[in-house]
Amino acid sequence: MAKKPTKSHIKKIKSALEQEKEKLFHQVEELKKDDPFSDPDHASDNAAIDTDVREQVGHETIVAQIKSLQRRLADIDTALEKISKGKYGLCEKCGMSIPQARLKLIPEARWCVSCYQSLYK
Repeated sequence: MAKKPTKSHIKKIKSALEQEKEKLFHQVEELKKDDPFSDPDHASDNAAIDTDVREQVGHETIVAQIKSLQRRLADIDTALEKISKGKYGLCEKCGMSIPQARLKLIPEARWCVSCYQSLYK
């Protein structure tokens, strides 16, 4: 059976999660600035078809990256909420402690390895 993280370990994890959240938030903001569709003149310019295609592909790539980062941000928010409620480190499916090695690699992990694998088979 996995040990529950100690209070000092949880404090370190919380700090790391908050730093990661800030970093990801800034990445999302930078991606939004880089989106070719964020240019107010985009809708009114008469660019060549190949330019329009490049802009569309660039936009779709940025949207996909933002969605991925937002999912990670949501997982981090969930982990921080669990910390505040004293439920951090417990699998959402089986309720058992998530191994510390897994939490060290993925501090926002929501499931133990067995349950994660069963969810994504």
